[in-house]
Amino acid sequence: MVWPVPEDERRPDPEAYYFNPYRNRPPIDWPDGARVAFWVAPNVEFYELKPARSVARQSWFRPEPDVLHYGIRDYGNRVGFWRMAEMFDELGVRASVSLNAALLDHFPAIGRAMADRGWELFSHGVYNTRYHYGMTPDQERALVRDVRETIRRHSGQELSGWLSPALTNTPETFHVLAEEGLIYTLDLLHDDQPQPVRVRTGSLVSLPYSLQVNDWTALHTGAGTPRQYCRMIKDQFDQLYKEGEKSGTVMCLPLHPWMIGYPHRYQPLAEAIDYILSHDKVWHATAREIAGHYRKHYHDRDLARLKEMADER
Repeated sequence: MVWPVPEDERRPDPEAYYFNPYRNRPPIDWPDGARVAFWVAPNVEFYELKPARSVARQSWFRPEPDVLHYGIRDYGNRVGFWRMAEMFDELGVRASVSLNAALLDHFPAIGRAMADRGWELFSHGVYNTRYHYGMTPDQERALVRDVRETIRRHSGQELSGWLSPALTNTPETFHVLAEEGLIYTLDLLHDDQPQPVRVRTGSLVSLPYSLQVNDWTALHTGAGTPRQYCRMIKDQFDQLYKEGEKSGTVMCLPLHPWMIGYPHRYQPLAEAIDYILSHDKVWHATAREIAGHYRKHYHDRDLARLKEMADER
């Protein structure tokens, strides 16, 4: 086989986690015998009208200022967020917010609404138009600290988790997060159960997030109708619920107020969430609670097992 990469640069995998076949893993038990840990992740975002140029990609689709696409996203903060929040109140949803931290300064009313509801706030960077491509570890560390202070100042909460803006993590991101004391990341997208992340110091949990039952994939890209999206969410849950009888699984429902917050999408989403919450043996939790439970009870066990398996290969 011809391998064009020099031998000292070969990397057959990203080396952020260990290979761990889904079957025959030691079981995970959720509180009260739950089969599925279910969490809802609204992405509450701020997009700059004319952001600084990125070295890797453009933020907007048309010549700047792209008022059209800015307005579509601004709908989420003006209208969609509030409609979504009322739905969550009615259904009893405890949200874990993937937050662009700058939004707290731009729209403090949204920050107060989230904090008053007791929603968890975790980091989705500062702006959704500022990417991490090319950042040094010191720059990422400063960014984490800035986000932590902003969230603490507005809500009194401590920062526990991280989803890089536009999923633009660097090879050093996970090491920086662990060094700064965060407990989970959503950037890996590689499993239906929490998994240990390979970091130099400390520990970090990879918590299941989803691009498949994400409204971005299902609705914004035109893959389906709101009713089809409702069916997709139910099907995802049904399979994870079935598998969770043997070992606890995680279902994340990621949403965006500027996509799911339109009137014609309200009822199908409410129906899908109500369907999930109507089942017994569902642990409806925050991301921090799920990651914390796994970290306390299973992280060290799984990490030791996976290291041993890697040594035997």
